[in-house]
Amino acid sequence: MITVRGLALLRRAHVVVYDQLASPELLKEAPAAAELLYVGKKAGAHALPQGGINDLLVQKARAGLTVVRLKGGDPFVFGRGGEEAEELAAAGIPFEIVPGVTSAVAAPAYAGIPVTHRRYTTLVTFITGHEDPAKEASTIPWAALGQNPGTLVFLMGVKNLAENCRRLVAAGRAPETPAAVIQSGTTLTQRTVVGTLADIADKARVADISPPAVL
Repeated sequence: MITVRGLALLRRAHVVVYDQLASPELLKEAPAAAELLYVGKKAGAHALPQGGINDLLVQKARAGLTVVRLKGGDPFVFGRGGEEAEELAAAGIPFEIVPGVTSAVAAPAYAGIPVTHRRYTTLVTFITGHEDPAKEASTIPWAALGQNPGTLVFLMGVKNLAENCRRLVAAGRAPETPAAVIQSGTTLTQRTVVGTLADIADKARVADISPPAVL
């Protein structure tokens, strides 16, 4: 999915720097002469480290080119867009942030699951399912999440699905709390597995759920 503004800019790009989750169909919207540069990341395989991506954006912009940084979802929701914006600002390069459609909302919606509902939940929290491995300790407030009465949405959490569910239950969430894992949300290959915190990890494993997916 893409916004009207995002599509308009993509169609004017000289360079498109795109991620693992960028739709191949969207890349077809770029001008035929545009340079398409893949910088995607997935577990254990980074086409270019983040520092290299930052340098690439600065380099192409300084060459006088119109650069589109194409990401899946919203660039400021676990998309490292903030880091890239900081680098551009430090280099004195003007840029525009175009909000995207985050999978934290879009994937559940496509699966028929509202993240808020007037009768059931008036609170929604987005959590990374995969923290920076360089951190000395987790900064996720598990005790607070265990008592959180609203909807919790974990992004990038397939690898740690069982552990994240275990931590929520240990922090006070009922094991029978309804849960769903949605793979490839908003695409033609979207799949949804439903269960509870007690069994969703096993059900996702049996269904061979793989990234990208949200809990």
